[in-house]
This record gives sequence, C-alpha cells and structure tokens, in this order.
Amino acid sequence: MRKETVIFSFLAVILATLTAVAQNGKVYDNLKMSSKILDSERKYALYLPPDYENSERSYPVLYLLHGSGDDQTGWVQFGEVLHITDKAIKEGKATPMIIVMPDANTGQRGYFNDINGKWNYEDFFFEELMPYVEKTYRVKKEKRYRAISGLSMGGGGAFMYALHHPELFSSAAPLSAYAGPLTMEDFKKYFKDSDDEVYTEEELQNYFKNHNAVSLVNELDVKEIASVRWYIDCGDDDFLYEGNSLVHIAMKKKEIPHEYRVRDGAHNWTYWRESLPEVLEFVSQAFHQY
Repeated sequence: MRKETVIFSFLAVILATLTAVAQNGKVYDNLKMSSKILDSERKYALYLPPDYENSERSYPVLYLLHGSGDDQTGWVQFGEVLHITDKAIKEGKATPMIIVMPDANTGQRGYFNDINGKWNYEDFFFEELMPYVEKTYRVKKEKRYRAISGLSMGGGGAFMYALHHPELFSSAAPLSAYAGPLTMEDFKKYFKDSDDEVYTEEELQNYFKNHNAVSLVNELDVKEIASVRWYIDCGDDDFLYEGNSLVHIAMKKKEIPHEYRVRDGAHNWTYWRESLPEVLEFVSQAFHQY
C-alpha cells in the first residue's frame, strides 16, 4: 500500500471520528448554582444539543424533573437522556433543545413550597433556577420555547408548575405522575403521619386545592389550561393510574385538548425510557410552531 494511501485512510478515520463526536450532545450531571431562597447550593444536570458549542443560536428548553428517591442524575443514569435525545434529534423527530434536570432530593424532597413556608422549592424554581438558566445558557425565553416534563414525583411537579403558570409553558408532559392526594382525608392523614405542626382547616383546604391536579383543572380558567399542550402518560400496571385517569376525565369534561396515553407497563425506568422519545417529539411540535 502506498504511503499516500495510508495517510489518506488515517485522515479519513480521524475526520469521521470528529464528525461523529460533533453530532453528539453533551451531558453534565453535577453542575451547581446558589439559592438564597433555599439557603444552599443546588445541583442540576444539563443536556446540551450537538451543535451548541459550534453555533451562536439560542435554543428551546425542556425542564425534565426526576422522581422520588432520585436526584438530578436520574434521567442521565437511568433515563439515558443523552443517547435518547441525540437519537431523536438525528432522526429529525426532535428539534435541538437544552434539557435542564434540577435536583429536588437534597435538603428536603419535593418540588413544592411547604405548607409552613419553611422550604419553598417552587419559588426557587421560578424565581432563581429559570432566570439562572436563561442568563447562563443560550435559551429562548418565550413561552412557546419552554416545556416541562417529569416522572412520578416529577410528573406531579410538571402538572402543578404548568397549572400554576400556564403562561410560561407551551407543553407539559407528566409521566406516571403523582397528581396529588385524591381526597382531603388522604391529605390530612399525610400531615398527621409526617408533621408535628398543627394546621387550620382553611390552611389544609387551600394547600390541598393548590396541589391537586384534578382540583386545579376544575377550578382554573379553561382557556389558560388549554394554552398548554398536554401529554399525559401512565402505564396500565402503574399504582398511580387512578390520579392520572381522573385528571384525564376532568380535562375531557372541561373539553381541554390533551393527549392521554396508557401503555403496557408499570412504574419503572423501562416504561419511562420508552416515554422520553415521545415526549421529545411532542414538545418539539410546539417548538417548531406546529
């Protein structure tokens, strides 16, 4: 073999390797930011699309929330967010986007403000995390380019955040979501079992209504809820099926457009890994101005 041919073949391999690397996104799973509201450093994971470092454009953003017992690394380690998102983008099923995965398992678990006002994670999310992301990364800041999704506890976060702030999200995709306690009696029992503080009936009622997806769907303005594109997905063997079914029924009665999926599966990562490509395609439809 001639020397020139060997050199050419070597360069071709190098070029092919560099091209393949350039077509892959990047994930960082241990990034940090400071929070005054939570008086602590908060961790988050981040997916950057393949062309982020080689462009000057801004990108739509998906906030992807983990479930109970996981942290910001859950979607990276178990959800295979890098591989699945890269594949969806390469196949043209998803538009390049930034994905932000915050930790809601440190200090206190959960995505909501405490009833006693001592731990206000939802305030942190909207008043600190989102502005930090939009300042630090090239993120489009309009509603049409912002979406939220999550699984289990994070699915509950996706429900509540999009219902509390429908003006901020173009799409919401709760997966196997905890839609809130199904009855006031269940809610009272939770506080009786887990909190030493005593709350008035009015305090409990207000908190329940504001953190129960069915109550919010029934009480809030239909046009505001319908301004969000909804994708609700829960397995037929999932123990949280009832809450998701009730939200679906409430939306049907209110004639709120939404996608409702029940597939064969349980409350596990096998199910959610299969859900993620559908979520990416769904939110991308709004990012593309369907």
